[in-house]
Formats: sequence, structure tokens, C-alpha cells
Amino acid sequence: MITLRELAGRPADWQLRKPSLRRPRFGAHWVGPSAIAGSVAWSWLAFAGAQGEDGPVAFGLFIGAVSIILMAWSFVLAIRIRFLEPLFGGLDAMYRVHRWIGALAVVTMFLHIQIEPELDGTGILGASKSVADAATDLAGLAETFLYVLVGVSILRWIPYRFWRLTHKLLILPYLAACWHFYTAEKSYANGSGWGWWFGSIMVVGTIAYLFRVVVRDAIAPGLPHTVTRATLHGSTLELVLKPDGKPMKYKPGQFAVIKFQVSGLREPHIFTIASAPADGYLSFFIRSLGDWTDRVHRTDLVGRPVIVEGPYGRFQPNQRAVWIAGGVGISAFVSTIRLLGDGSRAADGPPVTLFYSVRSEDDAMAIEVLREAQAAGHLDLVLCCSDQGQRFSETVMADHFGSTTLAGAHVAACGPAGLVAAAERAAGVLGVHHIEREDFDIRQGFGPDLSRPIDQLLSRFARSRIRVPQIRSNR
Repeated sequence: MITLRELAGRPADWQLRKPSLRRPRFGAHWVGPSAIAGSVAWSWLAFAGAQGEDGPVAFGLFIGAVSIILMAWSFVLAIRIRFLEPLFGGLDAMYRVHRWIGALAVVTMFLHIQIEPELDGTGILGASKSVADAATDLAGLAETFLYVLVGVSILRWIPYRFWRLTHKLLILPYLAACWHFYTAEKSYANGSGWGWWFGSIMVVGTIAYLFRVVVRDAIAPGLPHTVTRATLHGSTLELVLKPDGKPMKYKPGQFAVIKFQVSGLREPHIFTIASAPADGYLSFFIRSLGDWTDRVHRTDLVGRPVIVEGPYGRFQPNQRAVWIAGGVGISAFVSTIRLLGDGSRAADGPPVTLFYSVRSEDDAMAIEVLREAQAAGHLDLVLCCSDQGQRFSETVMADHFGSTTLAGAHVAACGPAGLVAAAERAAGVLGVHHIEREDFDIRQGFGPDLSRPIDQLLSRFARSRIRVPQIRSNR
């Protein structure tokens, strides 16, 4: 059974992770957030000057519309459209925007309902009064349902695979809100320009959801592959996938969404591609960090089908590069390191400097590839093994470069949050105020992650009726 101590977790489990504030960089990645902000700001003009029985009601009507606009945008971002990546700064940034505008949509819906804006009778109903009243009642029920879904989302007691199913139900309060908005009394007619504007937004949001669930998840989920090799390196599993047909075209440093076609492992997860584009196969490093990765490690996957969606990411280092990796985070750089000697970099250019933080050298992934690149003079490898008292820090990086400035260098970090934060501080001291990073924390919230104990509890009940997956022996 799950104990009270497990339910309580640690104090850190109940702290909300706030978005980090970094020095702004101007570029194409501002286009996406600006488009969202612009669509919201433009919509204010539809309600400016609206009056109710007790005074202005423009703000109350406006934030109701904002809630629908933000929900529609969140559905669009959930599709994982590749051409949107540069407009938001990468797929991980798209997920963060998706999460925060979703949270803001809930807040604006709550405020709209608390204000209860009503026009003074000069507004235009979108439907008959009876239909509008029924839509209002339905929206009230949908509001309660939305709060339940939000509670499931922010409470990490609920395992990811169950949360993912409930997350798909968010379309129901969205549709109810759209129906209420369409039928309610407004300062414009549904057939007017503003009616077409908001109607188009509602339709786009609905189509985006259907495309995500029907097309992306069911009809065209990705390219079929088969697992041909599974090698265990300590707590990290290396999987090699062979394409069943047309191979995926990708660039070094990109990542993909993999979906095993195995009962209990079907939920999608994002991993960096560790193989090189010319290899003819895909390889991934998967570390045991939760209930899903635990089951991946325990299951004999050789010969099993897997769907791969992608590729995503725009990893484009320049001639001078400094990379910081922690544990399985080395996957983000292995593919590029394999190609360091292929002429893509200037022969007289400086070698790539790689700080690789691991528990021990035995835990280092692709160490042969790293040593080979180091011997060829393409890689300046700094291995930080914690079992030898060597941990990556600002001091380690500063001592390595001495008085040399890194201004203009490509600095990238991939690994645990603490290591990435240390890399940002160290780079700042050496003249680099922005580093490239990936942060795929798909689900944030409060409380301890109870995925493992709940998975174990469910396994006990199901063991007598469901075939237990084969356990791969350590070989």
C-alpha cells in the first residue's frame, strides 16, 4: 500500500517551478509568442466600450474571450508542428508556452465567471434565449469539470499515463465554452467581422484537437521501426531501432518521439537521437527514472515494433563550441561528435570542449566515441566523475578556460536541472549570457511522483489475470 510518507513526499515536491528569467534574445523565436499576444490584444477591440446595467463590462467579456483564444492556441501547439519550432525557440519552448497559456486560460475563465458581465439589453444574442440559457448552464458544469481536470494535472500523485488520458478530455470544457460564447449576448452579431474572427479561432482550436487525437495519434502516428538491439549500461538502456520502411531523415542533435507498440508502454516519450544520420538506424539512451522507464528496462523489447515521430530540434553549433552534459544528457551531443572529423568544421578550428558529468567512468555513455574523437584532436573531453570527487561547477569550467573569454561561442547544456543551472552561471562569468538547452518537463505540478508505487500496486492486482512481460536477463 502507499504510505502517508509517500503521499507527503519532500518539501521540494510541493514547490512550483517558476519560469527562469534570462537576458532576452531577439530573433525568430519571438514571432510565436508575439502572435499569441497579438491575437489577444486585437480581440479587446471587439468589446471596448461595452456597457452593462452597473457600468462597463468590457473587461469581463474580454477575458471570457481570452480564455477561449488561449485554449485554442494550446491545442494548436499540442500538434507539434515542426515549422513552428523556430517561431517559439524549439519544441521544448512550445511545450512551456502550451502549459502556461493553458494555465492562464483557466485563470481567465475563473475571473470571467466571477465577474458575470451582462450587457444592458443593447447586446445581440447569438441564439434564442432558451438556447443561450442552456449553453450557460452547460458552461457552468464544464467549469466544474475543468477544475477537476486541472487538479489531476497539477497533482503529481496521478501517474503520467493516467494524466495523459484525462488531459484529452479538456476538449469538453473548451467546446462548452465555445457554445456559450457563440450563443451569449454580445456587443456584435455572429455574422459580423468580429463574429467571423472569434468563430474562426474556435474552429481552428477544434480542428487542431481532432488532428492531434485522430490523425497524429491514430492514423499517421509516425514511421514504423523494430527494436533490433537492447544493451544495458548500468542504469541506462541503449536501444537500436531499424526502420521497417523509409528511414527517418534527421540531423545530428535532433530528437524524436518514440511510441512502443507494447501493452503498458504505448505512451509517447521524447528522446535525443544518439546515432549518426548515415548509420541507417536510430539509437537512443533511456535511463531508469520513473514507472515507464522502469518498465522499459524490465521488458524484452528486441523484435518489438515501435513508432517514431519526428525529427525535432535545431541544434546548430558554430565553429567554437562548449558543451556540458550530465548522465544520459550526452545523447544530445553524441550524434554530432561522431561527425566532428567529416569536414563539416574547419580543420584548423578549435576542438569542441565537452564537460561530461557522470557517477563513474563506467556509467559514461558512448565513452568509446568520445575517446576516439579526443584522440583525433576533435574533442577536448573533461570527464567529471563524482565517485572520484569530481563534479561539474562554475569553478571547474573557469579553471579549464582560465582567462579565455567564451564570447561568441556556442554553449549548450543537457542534463539535470542543477547541472544546467551551473552551466548557465559558469557561461555568464565567461562572457556568454545565453546557452542552448532543452527542458522537456512535459508535466509540472505539485506533490511527489507516485508512479512507481501505484504501478507496483496495480501490478499486484493484475498479475493473476494479465501476462507479465518477459524480464530480460543481464547479459
